[in-house]
Amino acid sequence: MDFNQQVIEEFRANAGRVGGPFEGGRLILLTTTGARTGKRHTTPVGYLPDGDRILVIASAAGSPRHPAWFHNLVANPVVRVEDGVFTYDAKAVVLDGPERDEMWARAVESDPGWAEYQAKTSRRIPVVALTQVSGGPPNASSWGAALKLVHDAFRRELATIRREVAASKPVLGAQLKANCLTACQGLRFHHTSEDRGTFPALRERFPELAPVLDRLGAEHERIADLLTRLQETLDRTDAPTLRDDVDRLVDELEAHLAYEEENLIPFLDA
Repeated sequence: MDFNQQVIEEFRANAGRVGGPFEGGRLILLTTTGARTGKRHTTPVGYLPDGDRILVIASAAGSPRHPAWFHNLVANPVVRVEDGVFTYDAKAVVLDGPERDEMWARAVESDPGWAEYQAKTSRRIPVVALTQVSGGPPNASSWGAALKLVHDAFRRELATIRREVAASKPVLGAQLKANCLTACQGLRFHHTSEDRGTFPALRERFPELAPVLDRLGAEHERIADLLTRLQETLDRTDAPTLRDDVDRLVDELEAHLAYEEENLIPFLDA
């Protein structure tokens, strides 16, 4: 419990970034309601991207018993998720049948440690899907800080994908494909929101930003082309150009994010 509390405090103090055994991994804080006590309990949990939901695995490091947070969400399936940028309520669904088996196979393919946990216990380790049902704006003190927070989350996820791609086999793994597609989906949504909402509002309020916004809009189009190319690569059985496609996307995006932050944050915070 002391270790968990240290991770929770570090996570919240650093917008989702932690060191130690979780460094560089995908981590959320999962808050459940006690099945017997009704009290709220927060636990650091690793997760797998899966489109518009995330997956958590009740491994308990191969313990003979399910972790307490799993019993809690079975009794009270509405949970709270903190991902370092957003805090939101989610509905927890314990997967079953072929869907559970498919998601479990993806998890084991991406990290054999899950299989090692299963080998240590006779219980069938559950896989749980968490789908957002409500939420609010980024956990930031200003619009400029919110933009930086969202950008840093993209940077971390794409850096993780870059490492995964570098270590991957010629045949693309199912979970790595899901990771890439989820990141692409998030980037498209973020840029569409800016093109339709943030940028028009800034253009109206600050006419002098027109050249900057024009450049950012053009960069969105180039990044959209790179996302399309990456998705075409992911649609193939093999992916010989995957590493180059990811490197090209990350390099282009890094330059784009830096330029956007330098030029927009002062106006967002004005």
